[in-house]
Amino acid sequence: MDERQIDQELVERAKKGDTKAFELLVAKYHRRLGRLLSRFIKDEHEVNDVVQESFIKAYRALPNFRGDSAFYTWLYRISINTAKNFLANNNKRPIMSSDIANSDGEVLDVVEQVADNLTPEAELMNKQILQTVESAVAKLPEDLRRAITLREMDGLSYEEIAEVMQCPIGTVRSRIFRAREVIAADLRPLLDTSEHNRW
Repeated sequence: MDERQIDQELVERAKKGDTKAFELLVAKYHRRLGRLLSRFIKDEHEVNDVVQESFIKAYRALPNFRGDSAFYTWLYRISINTAKNFLANNNKRPIMSSDIANSDGEVLDVVEQVADNLTPEAELMNKQILQTVESAVAKLPEDLRRAITLREMDGLSYEEIAEVMQCPIGTVRSRIFRAREVIAADLRPLLDTSEHNRW
């Protein structure tokens, strides 16, 4: 059985009242959701609250889960919507972070991952590039920002993004292309590239 089938089996058991089955799904995806939401919400305690609320909403909505998409894709949508509601209700703006998490869930700052043998000028340039990318992404319209984030930060395939965003795959490709064009335009002065080259 592949991962999707295992999740589906656990969902079916949870629907029949097997709380252990749902606990396994929580254990499997808790850290992953935490890493995802920490890209939008700064406070670690608030991230944990939103993750917990997402799982509660998912559990309550479980009878409506038909398995048309992968469980994580469905859970992802619930958690993103929960985070949006949390931010709106608390008058907070989403953050964009250059932090990434390794497979153990430890947060690593991308800037700190630059090799030590780089010159101070190169390190400064890398920081400027990261800040420019973050700034460009932050000012994108919501649909473009979400598509590029799902692709570049979460590593989702175009098919998975289409599922999450509930739109055709052609729309996903177009949004990612447009987002990359905006980012490239902002990076050109830093990288000293011509308008005909993206990077």
